Amino acid sequence: MPKLNENYLNLKESYLFSEIAHRTASYIKENPDKPLIRLGIGDVTRPLCECVVKALHEGAEEMGKTETFRGYGPEQGYVQIRQAISDYYKRHGAAVDIESIFISDGAKSDTGNITELFGKGNRILIPDPVYPVYVDSNVMCGNAVTYIEGNEENAFLPMPDWSVAADIIYICSPNNPTGACYSTEQLQEWVDYALKNKAVILFDAAYEAFISRPGLPRSIYQCKGAKRCAIEFCSLSKTAGFTGTRCGYTIVPKELVFKSSTGKKMSLNAMWNRRQSTKYNGTSYIVQKAAAAVFTEQGERECRENLEYYRGNAKIIMNTLTDLGISFFGGVNSPYIWLKCPNNMDSWDFFDFLLNKIQVVGTPGGGFGENGRKYFRLTSFGTHENTAEAMKRFHSLFFSEPIDK
Repeated sequence: MPKLNENYLNLKESYLFSEIAHRTASYIKENPDKPLIRLGIGDVTRPLCECVVKALHEGAEEMGKTETFRGYGPEQGYVQIRQAISDYYKRHGAAVDIESIFISDGAKSDTGNITELFGKGNRILIPDPVYPVYVDSNVMCGNAVTYIEGNEENAFLPMPDWSVAADIIYICSPNNPTGACYSTEQLQEWVDYALKNKAVILFDAAYEAFISRPGLPRSIYQCKGAKRCAIEFCSLSKTAGFTGTRCGYTIVPKELVFKSSTGKKMSLNAMWNRRQSTKYNGTSYIVQKAAAAVFTEQGERECRENLEYYRGNAKIIMNTLTDLGISFFGGVNSPYIWLKCPNNMDSWDFFDFLLNKIQVVGTPGGGFGENGRKYFRLTSFGTHENTAEAMKRFHSLFFSEPIDK
């Protein structure tokens, strides 16, 4: 009989989005005549950009010809896409060497797999509320987690406690689920804290393209010293609609070198390279060719058009919540709107309330941590028509059934 990884027993019974899908499916089965509007899971609705589709076709054509066919590619990714990403960072004020860039199938996989580089006994700081993958991936390998409090008082942007040492720190900015975004000064303080403690920051920048206010950092590498303490994850899922196409990247600077228990120097860049070479065969050539098109002048322009579409949805949601007197965070530099549940409702009760009353599906904040129990996440990734209709239903609901907000 095999010995199993019993850490899985410590996971919550159901993954957040699986539970949402279950409750939604049950409602549809019982109410097939009531059309639902989904503003919950952060999946996109705009199609891939024209230049991306063109690159996909070109890549497929190349794979069908002997002279341009490609088999196994480099596990780190093709030079073309890595150079395009490096140039993109340079345009936004951060210098990133292509040998630090690793192409993958998305930030979710990499933020989960990165735990393999670290041993047991680390003090791990994870914000609450937070994207569930950070917590669950650590629970799966038996790591203990210390939560740092994100709340209304600190605008869901917790800052370091300099009296407490840490080894690994998770930061997501713009944040999922709250939409909060660190300033350069705030992010620099986290970098300074990590350098002081010889800690590693795992920085999730999946939503950096949504930042619209000038001066806010798009990358942690815009902070001084960050290459000596930070790994950055990013994704084309929301930036370019690759949720179904699957492509992301992780940046592991060569400056990230630490000593082992025996005093031997170990490079996280070399370790991640070995991990990927051993366990990952690389992202498909066709997808990487399409991803490279995202970083062209035409690609960035077309992606911005889609991002503006989603920003328009966010404005519709924010204007409605403002009219109703419901407090919220996010929506400006993020595709997510983090609202305070009316009447101090529990987030899962509010989920059922919206589902049954107006057939609108959102994401209960309780699924992101204890500090999210009284909050609710809406996404701007729907269509204009569905977003407007959902907010029309919000108006109808709260004006017909006024409750203390």
